[in-house]
Amino acid sequence: MTDIIDISVDLHEGMLLYPGNPPLRLEPTSRLAAGGRSNVSQLVLGTHTGTHIDAPKHFLDDRPGVDQLSLDVLIGPCRVLDLSHLSGSVSSEDLEVGLDDQRVERLLIKTRNSELWSRPAGGFPEEYVALSGEAAAWLVDRGVRLIGIDFLSVEVFGSVDFPAHHQLLGGGVVILEGLDLTKAAAGTYELVCLPLKLRGGDGAPARAVLIDQ
Repeated sequence: MTDIIDISVDLHEGMLLYPGNPPLRLEPTSRLAAGGRSNVSQLVLGTHTGTHIDAPKHFLDDRPGVDQLSLDVLIGPCRVLDLSHLSGSVSSEDLEVGLDDQRVERLLIKTRNSELWSRPAGGFPEEYVALSGEAAAWLVDRGVRLIGIDFLSVEVFGSVDFPAHHQLLGGGVVILEGLDLTKAAAGTYELVCLPLKLRGGDGAPARAVLIDQ
């Protein structure tokens, strides 16, 4: 029996956003109850809202936008690595031990971050688990094509030079951020992740699921 696990977060007004990102607004433009012919709404949101893809253009002006990403990177076998015991940045040693020398093209890192999605509304949680720059470089060297993490950034909060993003995007690795891996146990799945096809976009919201066969 095929089990499909939705690893995307809900999009809604008042949702958790990375500091500096524009707020999400969903505004009605036509309503049946008000005499309209149908219900229609206007959606306003940032390209890095909720579950989303970072395209190389996010940090590198001369690199491809989200519409130019190959679909065979976004769809295919995927490994979920459970590092929920960590409280600091993910290191290359954490990845090496966790993967036990197995080669993967698509890697999703499950951390204690997934619990942050159910936290009551308040200030932004700056203590989330992220990737160190050397861990990002290790992933590039290992031939990983897509890396995902269960919060709004792979980067350590407050970074000024963004080593993880530069290492990954500069090395051709697609970044998938804003995942909710609460219901995904460690193991191998089929990943299907389809971002909005925004022409020249630096990123785009996406619906991502894991298929457990």
